[in-house]
Amino acid sequence: MTQRLAGKVAIVTGAGQGIGRAIAVTLSREGAAVVAVDMNRQAVEDTAAACPGEALALTCNVTDSAEVAAVFARCEERFGRLDILVNNAGIGQAPGDGSDLYQQRMAERGAQLARGETPTVYADHTIDMGDEGWLAVMNVNINGTFYCCREALRLMSRLDIAGAIVNISSTSALCGEGGAHYCASKAAILGLTKSLAQEVGARGIRVNAVAPGPTRTPAMAGISREWQDQIARGVLLERLAEPEEIANAVLFLASGEGSYCTGQTLCANGGMHLL
Repeated sequence: MTQRLAGKVAIVTGAGQGIGRAIAVTLSREGAAVVAVDMNRQAVEDTAAACPGEALALTCNVTDSAEVAAVFARCEERFGRLDILVNNAGIGQAPGDGSDLYQQRMAERGAQLARGETPTVYADHTIDMGDEGWLAVMNVNINGTFYCCREALRLMSRLDIAGAIVNISSTSALCGEGGAHYCASKAAILGLTKSLAQEVGARGIRVNAVAPGPTRTPAMAGISREWQDQIARGVLLERLAEPEEIANAVLFLASGEGSYCTGQTLCANGGMHLL
C-alpha cells in the first residue's frame, strides 16, 4: 500500500504526549519524516522513538519566536524542506488564571444541587482570572500558533512548496464550554486559519483547522471517571475520542486526500457540537 506522505517532511508541535504524539506517529507511519517538538525533552524523544520512520526530536517553547525560528532552521538544515506543519501545542489553564477557585466553586455548587438545595454558589471563573493566567494561555495557544505559521510560510514560500498547515483548535471555540482564555484562544486560531488560507491560497499552500471534542489524553485522565462519563454523555457517539481518531482527521487535511480543502474547520467531536 502506497504511503500517503512519502517524501514529505512534517513539523508537529506539542508532540510529547496525547493527540500530538498520535499525530506524529500517524504522519510517520504514512511516510513523512517528522520533526517532533515539545517543551519536555524526554517526552518528545519518546515520541520520536515511537515513530516508525525518520524522526527528529526538538525542544521548544512556542511562545518564544526565536526558539520557533530555530526549530524551522533546524528542520531545513536536516531535511531541506517542509511540507506539513501541525500546530498542536496548547494549554487549557495556567497559574493565576483562577482555575483552582473555579473548581472549588463547581464542587460546592454540585454538592448543593445533590442535596436538593437552591444553589447559592456560582461557577465564576473570569472574575478571578489574573492577567498572568490569561496571557499564559493566550501566548501558547494563539501566539505560538502564529509564530509557527509565520516560519512555515516563510520557508514554504522561499522554497516554492505548496504545503499544508493544520491548526488544532477545539470544540470549545464553537460552543464556549471552558475557560474564557481557552475558548478565546481556540476561536482565534479559527480566525487565523481563515485569514492565512485567503492569503496564501494562490501559492497552493493550504491552511485548515481541526476542532477536536473531548479526547482520551493524559490531561483527561486527571479528572474523575464520573466527570469523564458525564462528558461522554454530552457526545452523540456517547464516548470520548481516541487520540488516533484526531490524528486521522489531521492526516486527511495534510495529505493529498484533502487537496481541495483550505480555510476549513474539521470538527472531530463525535457530534458534541453540530454546525
